Amino acid sequence: MSQEKVFVRFAPSPTGWLHVGNVRTALINWLFARAAGGKFLLRIDDTDLARSKLEYEDGLKADLQWLGLEWDAIEKQSLRFERYALAKQKLIDAGRLYPCYETAEEIEVKRKMLAGRGLPPIYDRAALNDTPEKRAEYEAQGRKPHWRFKLDHTPIVWDDMVRGRTEFDGAKLSDPVLIREDGGVLFTFATSVDDGEMGITHIIRGEDHVSNSAIQLQIMQALGHAAPVMGHMALLKMKEGKISKREGGGDIKSLREEGILPLALTSYLAKIGTSDAIDLAPSLQQLGAEFAISKLGRAMANYDPAELERLNQKLLHHMGYAEVKAQLTARGLDFVTEGFWNDIRANLTTLDEVKTWWELLQQPITPKIDDAAFTNEAATLLPSGEWGAESWDQFVAAVKEKTGRKGKELFMPLRLALTGMEHGPEIKVLFALLGRARAEKRLKGEAA
Repeated sequence: MSQEKVFVRFAPSPTGWLHVGNVRTALINWLFARAAGGKFLLRIDDTDLARSKLEYEDGLKADLQWLGLEWDAIEKQSLRFERYALAKQKLIDAGRLYPCYETAEEIEVKRKMLAGRGLPPIYDRAALNDTPEKRAEYEAQGRKPHWRFKLDHTPIVWDDMVRGRTEFDGAKLSDPVLIREDGGVLFTFATSVDDGEMGITHIIRGEDHVSNSAIQLQIMQALGHAAPVMGHMALLKMKEGKISKREGGGDIKSLREEGILPLALTSYLAKIGTSDAIDLAPSLQQLGAEFAISKLGRAMANYDPAELERLNQKLLHHMGYAEVKAQLTARGLDFVTEGFWNDIRANLTTLDEVKTWWELLQQPITPKIDDAAFTNEAATLLPSGEWGAESWDQFVAAVKEKTGRKGKELFMPLRLALTGMEHGPEIKVLFALLGRARAEKRLKGEAA
């Protein structure tokens, strides 16, 4: 493999927010290109003009830039319809693209008949027998054709970078529709034209595209393009099943808003499903230096948000104020001081939690008091002397001994009085940072 010639692409559709599944595809392509000294193309797959939105296009660009996955070139498929028209005519002239006038209902009837006989739903190529007169009759009825690619009934074989030898029997695949009745260009056709004309050398994507790749290789061959090297990664899954843009789960926009940091996410997605241990990388460049596509396994990889949070937590705990200041400012937290950051960073899982800590420690809150007699008595039991990390344990022991309370009956009234919240930051750490005077006021029901 000539490193100078490696050219990969990431081709998302701007029909929703990017999620961790397709960002992992982008990252693996980017790391593969960088490791080989090659180029990374961002190609916007926006041929579906009805569903594609500029909002999502801007969002996916922002997500990639936030992650540090800068592209070397960018293309938009919606600007290439003339190229698809030329490719369509070339396939027609070669006898590889043919019009079909069956309606969706007629096709569905054929599928049900095949299913009833226990046969795969392969198109019977009946349209190839239509005479010019029959086609003219359909046109007179107002029918418009969809266009199918005539597959060669020969073995389709390639050496997949992840799966190894991969083989399909062309005779067992149905001639795919490449162009709809309304003239809309479908994914398999557009991507075949683009990958060929743009000189893409390696296609790395999810294994749900394996059958698409078999068809794409024949289309590219029919158009006179060199076949790219293929690599199909196992998909990610959560407890609920496969991660999907349509189904939701793990979208990058939400992760950013929650305060997950780019390096934590790229460290996780670069290692999940590989033979490497999952740990925080010092930099994106180091991930590139360690990358090898041979490390990718065949089994579906489990995406665990808790594991991502662990890496994010580790990163935050080691970040100095100078490193995090820009991120705090971007989140409207520019008022956070260096001293405050150093006090709380060891207790953070995401940046989103900084605001909660600030409001509880730097702003007056209104305590929630359900049993004033209990909290007032607790206020008299606050430890004296030096206040610090052990103060909470001393305080709780004293209250427990004096009142006889334990468990939720002991802790919940104290938490509500001190924070006004049933859940939140670790109360032991918060108590130490709050100080005796403010803790006493809140236990007495005073805003402080």
